[in-house]
Amino acid sequence: MTQPSFVLIGGGARSGKSSFALERARTLGERRVFLATAEAFDAEMGERIEQHRATRGGDFRTLEEPLEVPRVLAQLRDADVVVVDCLTLWISNLLLRGDDQAAILAHVDTLLDTIAQASFRVVLVSNEVGMGIVPEHALARTFRDVTGLAHQRLARAADEIHVAILGVVLRLRPEPVQVQPR
Repeated sequence: MTQPSFVLIGGGARSGKSSFALERARTLGERRVFLATAEAFDAEMGERIEQHRATRGGDFRTLEEPLEVPRVLAQLRDADVVVVDCLTLWISNLLLRGDDQAAILAHVDTLLDTIAQASFRVVLVSNEVGMGIVPEHALARTFRDVTGLAHQRLARAADEIHVAILGVVLRLRPEPVQVQPR
């Protein structure tokens, strides 16, 4: 099997998707970059970010960009593989900046174009947010809806798709569906 150029990994919170993304990236190249979309707006989030940095260890160069993910990817050189963690935080950041659904989906299309033109492999991590109840607030409903639409667009383009559920990672594409060893 040829190595993929675009790997999409989804799942719920604490499902194992980020650690699997790091494992997968380590098999795709020696020059690894981690593009983080999170921002530490409070002490608890700062602690989470530090835990993620410790988990990555020293074999990833880390870039932090909460908004301009496609631009940063387009400018990136000297990388074999880039992990983007995570799409849902990026979408949340765009919503909080004031972007509407159409603008965010345009950013997703730009991201897809950037991935298609990249000279490195991309491993994109995202949270599955559409399997719960309908949110009470309009902003939360917009977030859920635009994330679901983004996932559909990204999945159409991905060479590999994995989903993490209950700490188990399933490969959905390429078929057949297969439990990934951990």
